[in-house]
Amino acid sequence: MSVSMLSTFVKPMHPEGRKFVAIFAAIALILFLIWEPLGWVGVGLTVWCYYFFRDPERVTPVREGLMVSPADGVVSLLEPAVPPAELGLGDLPLTRVSVFMNVFNCHVNRLPYAGKITRVAYRDGKFLNASLDKASSENERNGLAVQMEDGRSYGVVQIAGLVARRILCEVKEGQQLLSGERFGLIRFGSRLDIYLPEGVHPLVCIGQTMVAGETVLADMRSDEEPRSGGIR
Repeated sequence: MSVSMLSTFVKPMHPEGRKFVAIFAAIALILFLIWEPLGWVGVGLTVWCYYFFRDPERVTPVREGLMVSPADGVVSLLEPAVPPAELGLGDLPLTRVSVFMNVFNCHVNRLPYAGKITRVAYRDGKFLNASLDKASSENERNGLAVQMEDGRSYGVVQIAGLVARRILCEVKEGQQLLSGERFGLIRFGSRLDIYLPEGVHPLVCIGQTMVAGETVLADMRSDEEPRSGGIR
C-alpha cells in the first residue's frame, strides 16, 4: 500500500471536532467582516482546531506481548505508584508511565494491549497542569481496568489538564478491544497514565516521544531491565 503526499497532511477528523471546527469557521467569517487580517487569524485557528481533532490511522505491532503507547506525546513521568483505588488493581505500587499531550498532539487515545474492559471509572477533580505528578490524584480523570488473556490486568487513566475540559470515553465495561484500538479522547491538552502489570518493565525513557498505537511501551515476554536513554 502506497502513501500519497496528500495523505501525510490531510487526516480524518474525530466526530467530536466537527462542531468546534464549525464554530471556529463561523468566527473566522465574522472576523473577515470586521477586518480582513483578523479573518486570516481566524482561518489559522480553524486549521489548528481541525488539526487538534485529527484521527489518523496507525500501524500497531501485532506480535504477542507488545504493549503500545495509548497517546501521542512525551513520557513525562516513570515511577512506581499505587493505581487509583477505583480501578480495583490493588494497593501495591505498580510501574506508572505518564505520557503528556500538548495542544498540538493528536488527542485520540488507543488501548495499550488487547483485553477485556473490566472497569470504567470516572472521578471528578481539579484541572491542574497535567505534567505535574499530583495531577494523577487531584485532577479529573477516567480510568480503565483491562484484563488480558493471561488473566493479568493493567490500568490506563485519562487525566484532564490545565485547559482540558472534557474527557471522552467511548468504551463500556465488558467490551473486548484489540491493541491499538481507539477508546477515547481528551479535549485540549492532557495526560495518560499507564499502570503496567507487576513485573513488567517499561522500554521507554523520560523525554521520549510517543506515537499512540505504534510506539512499543513494554514487552511482556521480555525480561529486559528498564531502559535508560541519552539526548543526542
